[in-house]
Amino acid sequence: MDKLLALKMFVETVRCGGYSSAARKLGLSTSSVTRQVAGLESELGASLLNRTTRNTSVTLAGQAYFDKAVAILEAIDEADASVADRGSEAQGYLRASVPVEFGRRIIAPHLGRLLERHPGLEISLSLSDRVSDLISERIDVSVRLGSSVVSDDIVSKKIGDFQRWVVASPDYLARTGLPRQPSDLLQHQCLRFDYGGVHQDWTFQGDENPQRLGVQGRLQSNNADILREAALAGGGVALLADWLVRDDVGQGRLTRVLEQYEVNPGTASTCINALYLPNHRGSSRINVFIEFLEEILAA
Repeated sequence: MDKLLALKMFVETVRCGGYSSAARKLGLSTSSVTRQVAGLESELGASLLNRTTRNTSVTLAGQAYFDKAVAILEAIDEADASVADRGSEAQGYLRASVPVEFGRRIIAPHLGRLLERHPGLEISLSLSDRVSDLISERIDVSVRLGSSVVSDDIVSKKIGDFQRWVVASPDYLARTGLPRQPSDLLQHQCLRFDYGGVHQDWTFQGDENPQRLGVQGRLQSNNADILREAALAGGGVALLADWLVRDDVGQGRLTRVLEQYEVNPGTASTCINALYLPNHRGSSRINVFIEFLEEILAA
Protein backbone atom coordinates (compact mmCIF):
# COMPACT_ATOMS: atom_id res chain seq x y z
CA MET A 1 0.00 0.00 0.00
CA ASP A 2 1.19 3.50 -0.86
CA LYS A 3 0.85 5.09 2.59
CA LEU A 4 1.08 8.69 1.36
CA LEU A 5 -1.57 8.10 -1.29
CA ALA A 6 -3.80 6.38 1.26
CA LEU A 7 -3.46 9.37 3.61
CA LYS A 8 -4.49 11.75 0.83
CA MET A 9 -7.52 9.60 -0.01
CA PHE A 10 -8.57 9.34 3.63
CA VAL A 11 -8.24 13.10 4.18
CA GLU A 12 -10.27 13.90 1.05
CA THR A 13 -12.93 11.37 2.04
CA VAL A 14 -13.38 13.10 5.39
CA ARG A 15 -13.38 16.56 3.81
CA CYS A 16 -15.82 15.60 1.07
CA GLY A 17 -18.06 13.52 3.32
CA GLY A 18 -17.91 10.36 1.23
CA TYR A 19 -15.92 8.11 -1.08
CA SER A 20 -17.66 9.13 -4.30
CA SER A 21 -17.12 12.85 -3.76
CA ALA A 22 -13.50 12.29 -2.80
CA ALA A 23 -12.94 10.10 -5.87
CA ARG A 24 -14.36 12.79 -8.17
CA LYS A 25 -12.11 15.43 -6.63
CA LEU A 26 -9.03 13.21 -6.92
CA GLY A 27 -9.91 12.00 -10.41
CA LEU A 28 -9.98 8.36 -9.32
CA SER A 29 -12.53 5.57 -9.17
CA THR A 30 -14.64 5.19 -6.04
CA SER A 31 -13.43 1.61 -5.66
CA SER A 32 -9.79 2.78 -5.58
CA VAL A 33 -10.49 5.25 -2.80
CA THR A 34 -12.53 2.72 -0.82
CA ARG A 35 -9.83 0.07 -1.16
CA GLN A 36 -7.01 2.40 -0.04
CA VAL A 37 -8.90 3.66 3.03
CA ALA A 38 -9.86 0.10 3.96
CA GLY A 39 -6.20 -0.89 3.67
CA LEU A 40 -5.25 1.96 5.97
CA GLU A 41 -7.81 0.81 8.56
CA SER A 42 -6.56 -2.76 8.30
CA GLU A 43 -2.96 -1.69 8.88
CA LEU A 44 -3.96 0.45 11.86
CA GLY A 45 -6.36 -2.10 13.30
CA ALA A 46 -8.96 0.60 13.87
CA SER A 47 -12.08 1.95 12.16
CA LEU A 48 -11.53 5.46 10.84
CA LEU A 49 -14.92 5.96 9.19
CA ASN A 50 -18.53 5.10 9.98
CA ARG A 51 -20.29 3.89 6.84
CA THR A 52 -24.00 3.73 6.14
CA THR A 53 -25.91 3.45 2.90
CA ARG A 54 -26.51 7.22 2.94
CA ASN A 55 -23.40 8.86 4.34
CA THR A 56 -19.90 8.46 5.71
CA SER A 57 -18.73 10.05 8.96
CA VAL A 58 -15.45 10.04 10.82
CA THR A 59 -14.99 8.04 14.03
CA LEU A 60 -13.38 9.44 17.17
CA ALA A 61 -10.13 7.64 16.32
CA GLY A 62 -10.53 8.74 12.72
CA GLN A 63 -10.80 12.41 13.72
CA ALA A 64 -7.54 12.24 15.68
CA TYR A 65 -5.86 10.47 12.76
CA PHE A 66 -7.30 13.00 10.31
CA ASP A 67 -5.75 15.92 12.22
CA LYS A 68 -2.34 14.26 12.21
CA ALA A 69 -2.65 13.26 8.54
CA VAL A 70 -3.50 16.84 7.51
CA ALA A 71 -0.43 18.12 9.38
CA ILE A 72 1.77 15.53 7.66
CA LEU A 73 0.46 16.38 4.19
CA GLU A 74 0.84 20.11 4.81
CA ALA A 75 4.41 19.58 6.02
CA ILE A 76 5.23 17.66 2.84
CA ASP A 77 3.70 20.40 0.69
CA GLU A 78 5.65 23.01 2.59
CA ALA A 79 8.89 21.05 2.18
CA ASP A 80 8.29 20.80 -1.57
CA ALA A 81 7.49 24.51 -1.76
CA SER A 82 10.61 25.48 0.21
CA VAL A 83 12.82 23.86 -2.43
CA ALA A 84 10.93 25.37 -5.36
CA ASP A 85 10.77 28.70 -3.55
CA ARG A 86 14.50 29.32 -3.93
CA GLY A 87 14.24 29.57 -7.72
CA SER A 88 14.20 32.73 -9.79
CA GLU A 89 10.42 32.61 -10.34
CA ALA A 90 8.03 32.90 -7.41
CA GLN A 91 5.67 29.96 -7.15
CA GLY A 92 3.67 28.17 -4.53
CA TYR A 93 1.38 29.22 -1.70
CA LEU A 94 1.97 32.48 0.21
CA ARG A 95 0.13 33.22 3.45
CA ALA A 96 0.15 36.95 4.21
CA SER A 97 -1.42 38.92 7.06
CA VAL A 98 -2.07 42.65 6.70
CA PRO A 99 -4.04 45.31 8.63
CA VAL A 100 -7.72 45.39 7.65
CA GLU A 101 -8.13 48.80 6.03
CA PHE A 102 -4.56 48.87 4.70
CA GLY A 103 -5.28 45.59 2.95
CA ARG A 104 -8.63 46.76 1.56
CA ARG A 105 -7.57 50.22 0.40
CA ILE A 106 -3.86 49.99 -0.40
CA ILE A 107 -3.16 46.36 -1.36
CA ALA A 108 -6.38 44.93 -2.79
CA PRO A 109 -6.66 47.27 -5.81
CA HIS A 110 -3.25 46.07 -7.06
CA LEU A 111 -3.40 42.32 -6.35
CA GLY A 112 -4.49 41.49 -9.88
CA ARG A 113 -1.24 42.95 -11.21
CA LEU A 114 0.81 40.85 -8.79
CA LEU A 115 -0.98 37.64 -9.77
CA GLU A 116 -0.60 38.44 -13.45
CA ARG A 117 3.14 38.92 -13.07
CA HIS A 118 3.61 35.63 -11.20
CA PRO A 119 1.27 32.95 -12.59
CA GLY A 120 2.77 30.28 -10.32
CA LEU A 121 1.99 32.22 -7.13
CA GLU A 122 -1.04 31.51 -4.91
CA ILE A 123 -1.92 34.00 -2.17
CA SER A 124 -3.99 33.68 0.98
CA LEU A 125 -4.45 37.23 2.31
CA SER A 126 -5.68 37.47 5.90
CA LEU A 127 -6.93 40.85 7.17
CA SER A 128 -6.34 41.53 10.86
CA ASP A 129 -5.39 44.54 12.96
CA ARG A 130 -3.76 42.42 15.65
CA VAL A 131 -0.15 41.23 15.59
CA SER A 132 -0.05 37.76 14.03
CA ASP A 133 1.91 34.85 15.47
CA LEU A 134 3.89 33.82 12.41
CA ILE A 135 4.61 30.33 13.70
CA SER A 136 1.32 29.16 15.21
CA GLU A 137 -0.77 30.79 12.45
CA ARG A 138 1.59 29.55 9.71
CA ILE A 139 1.97 33.07 8.29
CA ASP A 140 4.76 33.57 5.75
CA VAL A 141 4.82 37.38 5.88
CA SER A 142 3.00 39.93 8.01
CA VAL A 143 2.68 43.67 7.40
CA ARG A 144 2.54 45.91 10.47
CA LEU A 145 2.06 49.67 10.73
CA GLY A 146 4.12 51.36 13.42
CA SER A 147 4.43 48.30 15.67
CA SER A 148 7.77 47.13 16.98
CA VAL A 149 9.18 43.64 16.55
CA VAL A 150 8.58 41.68 19.75
CA SER A 151 11.08 38.89 19.09
CA ASP A 152 14.70 38.63 18.00
CA ASP A 153 13.65 35.59 15.98
CA ILE A 154 11.70 37.69 13.46
CA VAL A 155 13.16 39.51 10.47
CA SER A 156 11.75 43.03 10.08
CA LYS A 157 12.16 44.89 6.79
CA LYS A 158 11.04 48.48 6.47
CA ILE A 159 9.01 48.91 3.28
CA GLY A 160 7.61 52.41 3.71
CA ASP A 161 6.47 55.25 5.96
CA PHE A 162 3.20 56.96 6.76
CA GLN A 163 1.89 59.75 8.98
CA ARG A 164 -0.95 59.96 11.45
CA TRP A 165 -3.26 62.95 11.19
CA VAL A 166 -5.58 64.43 13.80
CA VAL A 167 -8.88 65.00 12.01
CA ALA A 168 -12.48 65.96 12.71
CA SER A 169 -15.49 66.94 10.64
CA PRO A 170 -16.20 70.63 9.91
CA ASP A 171 -19.58 70.27 11.70
CA TYR A 172 -17.94 68.93 14.85
CA LEU A 173 -15.35 71.72 14.90
CA ALA A 174 -18.07 74.33 14.33
CA ARG A 175 -19.84 73.06 17.46
CA THR A 176 -16.83 72.60 19.73
CA GLY A 177 -14.19 74.98 18.44
CA LEU A 178 -10.87 74.34 16.74
CA PRO A 179 -8.14 72.82 18.97
CA ARG A 180 -5.10 75.08 18.63
CA GLN A 181 -2.74 73.28 20.97
CA PRO A 182 -2.57 69.61 22.04
CA SER A 183 -3.94 70.23 25.53
CA ASP A 184 -7.17 71.55 23.97
CA LEU A 185 -8.00 67.95 23.05
CA LEU A 186 -8.61 67.19 26.73
CA GLN A 187 -11.89 69.06 26.27
CA HIS A 188 -12.88 67.05 23.17
CA GLN A 189 -14.39 63.69 22.39
CA CYS A 190 -11.43 61.70 21.05
CA LEU A 191 -12.13 58.62 18.95
CA ARG A 192 -9.54 56.10 20.05
CA PHE A 193 -8.15 52.91 18.57
CA ASP A 194 -8.57 49.87 20.81
CA TYR A 195 -5.18 48.23 21.44
CA GLY A 196 -6.62 45.26 23.32
CA GLY A 197 -7.57 47.10 26.48
CA VAL A 198 -4.24 48.95 26.81
CA HIS A 199 -4.79 52.69 27.02
CA GLN A 200 -2.63 54.68 24.61
CA ASP A 201 -1.70 58.32 25.10
CA TRP A 202 -1.35 60.54 22.05
CA THR A 203 2.19 61.92 21.74
CA PHE A 204 2.69 65.29 20.07
CA GLN A 205 6.17 66.16 18.81
CA GLY A 206 6.76 69.76 17.80
CA ASP A 207 9.65 72.19 18.21
CA GLU A 208 9.76 71.54 21.95
CA ASN A 209 9.79 68.38 24.05
CA PRO A 210 7.16 65.71 23.27
CA GLN A 211 3.78 66.17 24.92
CA ARG A 212 1.87 63.05 25.97
CA LEU A 213 -1.86 63.40 26.50
CA GLY A 214 -4.20 60.91 28.08
CA VAL A 215 -7.06 61.72 25.71
CA GLN A 216 -10.57 60.52 26.51
CA GLY A 217 -13.72 59.77 24.56
CA ARG A 218 -16.82 57.64 24.56
CA LEU A 219 -15.94 55.58 21.48
CA GLN A 220 -13.06 53.26 20.78
CA SER A 221 -12.75 50.52 18.17
CA ASN A 222 -10.20 48.01 16.90
CA ASN A 223 -11.09 48.98 13.32
CA ALA A 224 -9.71 52.24 11.94
CA ASP A 225 -12.51 52.73 9.42
CA ILE A 226 -15.10 52.67 12.22
CA LEU A 227 -13.29 55.63 13.77
CA ARG A 228 -13.12 57.33 10.37
CA GLU A 229 -16.87 56.92 9.85
CA ALA A 230 -17.54 58.24 13.35
CA ALA A 231 -15.36 61.28 12.65
CA LEU A 232 -17.17 61.90 9.34
CA ALA A 233 -20.47 61.80 11.25
CA GLY A 234 -19.26 64.47 13.68
CA GLY A 235 -18.59 62.11 16.58
CA GLY A 236 -15.26 63.56 17.62
CA VAL A 237 -11.56 63.94 16.89
CA ALA A 238 -9.66 60.93 15.50
CA LEU A 239 -5.99 60.06 15.06
CA LEU A 240 -5.81 58.15 11.77
CA ALA A 241 -3.31 57.17 9.09
CA ASP A 242 -2.88 59.69 6.29
CA TRP A 243 -3.61 57.07 3.61
CA LEU A 244 -6.98 56.40 5.21
CA VAL A 245 -8.25 60.00 5.38
CA ARG A 246 -6.26 61.85 2.70
CA ASP A 247 -9.20 61.90 0.26
CA ASP A 248 -11.62 62.97 2.99
CA VAL A 249 -9.38 65.90 3.92
CA GLY A 250 -8.79 66.83 0.28
CA GLN A 251 -12.53 66.93 -0.41
CA GLY A 252 -13.41 68.82 2.78
CA ARG A 253 -15.28 66.04 4.55
CA LEU A 254 -12.67 66.08 7.33
CA THR A 255 -10.41 68.87 8.56
CA ARG A 256 -6.86 68.24 9.68
CA VAL A 257 -5.97 70.01 12.93
CA LEU A 258 -2.70 70.54 14.82
CA GLU A 259 -0.80 70.06 11.56
CA GLN A 260 2.39 71.50 13.03
CA TYR A 261 2.82 68.38 15.19
CA GLU A 262 3.87 64.83 14.42
CA VAL A 263 1.36 62.73 16.34
CA ASN A 264 1.47 59.05 17.27
CA PRO A 265 -0.22 56.76 19.80
CA GLY A 266 2.25 56.32 22.65
CA THR A 267 5.74 55.60 21.34
CA ALA A 268 4.59 53.95 18.09
CA SER A 269 6.67 54.61 15.00
CA THR A 270 5.56 55.64 11.51
CA CYS A 271 7.27 52.74 9.75
CA ILE A 272 5.53 50.15 7.61
CA ASN A 273 7.31 46.84 8.20
CA ALA A 274 7.21 43.40 6.61
CA LEU A 275 7.88 40.63 9.13
CA TYR A 276 8.92 37.06 8.39
CA LEU A 277 10.88 34.21 9.98
CA PRO A 278 14.65 33.91 9.47
CA ASN A 279 14.32 30.53 7.74
CA HIS A 280 12.36 32.30 4.97
CA ARG A 281 15.29 34.45 3.93
CA GLY A 282 15.74 34.09 0.19
CA SER A 283 12.13 33.03 -0.37
CA SER A 284 11.06 34.07 -3.88
CA ARG A 285 7.42 34.23 -2.77
CA ILE A 286 8.14 36.61 0.09
CA ASN A 287 10.61 38.68 -1.93
CA VAL A 288 8.17 39.39 -4.78
CA PHE A 289 5.39 40.22 -2.30
CA ILE A 290 7.63 42.68 -0.44
CA GLU A 291 8.84 44.23 -3.72
CA PHE A 292 5.20 44.58 -4.78
CA LEU A 293 4.38 46.40 -1.51
CA GLU A 294 7.39 48.70 -1.87
CA GLU A 295 6.30 49.54 -5.40
CA ILE A 296 2.73 50.52 -4.52
CA LEU A 297 3.83 52.42 -1.38
CA ALA A 298 6.39 54.40 -3.38
CA ALA A 299 3.68 55.33 -5.85
